[in-house]
Amino acid sequence: MQNAILDKIDQMKMREGVAKMEPGDTVRAHVRIREGEKERIQIFEGTVIAQNNTGLRETVTLRKISFGSVAVERIFPIHSPIIAEFEIVRRTRVRRAKLYYLRNLRGKAARLRERDRR
Repeated sequence: MQNAILDKIDQMKMREGVAKMEPGDTVRAHVRIREGEKERIQIFEGTVIAQNNTGLRETVTLRKISFGSVAVERIFPIHSPIIAEFEIVRRTRVRRAKLYYLRNLRGKAARLRERDRR
């Protein structure tokens, strides 16, 4: 009984039309940033290296190489109101669900193969 009520609440809070992301995809996350009274959107573009949980608690880990070869990883809750949208830039073919091995690779070794467009 309680689970059914909680599931209904989760369904109401889940966002519709979220892009279907998979590990290896390059994604732009449009994040709302509040600075005092003002609000702006900041874009974080990176490779999906992991997806965790399901439903309302679903998260995605994005990794990008920043200026000076510094790697930055951020975990985004998919259904959070902070996220304006996810935009898929490119899809790649990978054979793992978690791409943590990319942390040890640099340059050309860290490239992923483009998936066939169909």
